[in-house]
Amino acid sequence: MISRSLKAFAAVLLLAAISLPMSAQSLRTFDGSTANTLPANDDGYVGPVSLGFNANFFGNTYNQTWVNNNGNLTFNGGVGTYTPYGLSAPGLPAMIAPFFADVDTRSSSPVTYGAGILSGHNAFAANYANVGVFNMLPYYNTFQVVLIDRSEIAAGDFDIEFNYTMLNWEAGTYSGGNNQGLGGTSAVAGYTSGGSTYYQLPGSLVNGAFLDTNLTTGLIYNSFGTPFDQAAQNGRYTFNVRNGEVQPPVTPVPEPSTYGLMGATGLLGFAFLRRRFARKA
Repeated sequence: MISRSLKAFAAVLLLAAISLPMSAQSLRTFDGSTANTLPANDDGYVGPVSLGFNANFFGNTYNQTWVNNNGNLTFNGGVGTYTPYGLSAPGLPAMIAPFFADVDTRSSSPVTYGAGILSGHNAFAANYANVGVFNMLPYYNTFQVVLIDRSEIAAGDFDIEFNYTMLNWEAGTYSGGNNQGLGGTSAVAGYTSGGSTYYQLPGSLVNGAFLDTNLTTGLIYNSFGTPFDQAAQNGRYTFNVRNGEVQPPVTPVPEPSTYGLMGATGLLGFAFLRRRFARKA
């Protein structure tokens, strides 16, 4: 016969299991999505590489991109900047960033990328699976960005997906992070037109907001939008780009603690780029 105390303990465990957020689903995989590898590096990039389709991003049509080791794609050249900045800053390149931070793959899995077919649509993926953080700390993140051709709607239309399955660190040691990759100037996720239009996921530049240890705002526990071929799921953030604009139009509303960082970090990001590279070399 089960004692009353055991029954109570079992009830507590069941309640805890029900109340915990669901974990994220796996990354997208399709033929060609991991066909290419960016050799192990810190702050490197590769490009231009073919998307396999035309993408109209804020009035500019691109069929190529640069895959940057530090968690983002750009369309006007490679970017090696490793300390993230607010995407509202002037003079930035057009960028799509699932996790802009100081990725260091010299002692982790490398970044992979490639074009192929996803559920009948041309698609391009950049995969940051089990990637480390500067300076080769033993902590790893897994995330991905996928661009999906939606030209069946209109020429140049596409979807952006950010997919997350594991986020254990947020900043490298040259971005103020500690020896566990925590604190400092933490990661930014979002996009910018390279002009006045931009969006950042809530929690960008906020210490601890994106991490798996944060059961409320951790990116693996939440989602945005609806994927074109399946139901929404935790860890997947979908943005529809139609006629060059992200739909629905999103007005960025940064969390209060990010206001100062977005201005100061964004404006200073490029000014200190050369000095920071020298220090990391």
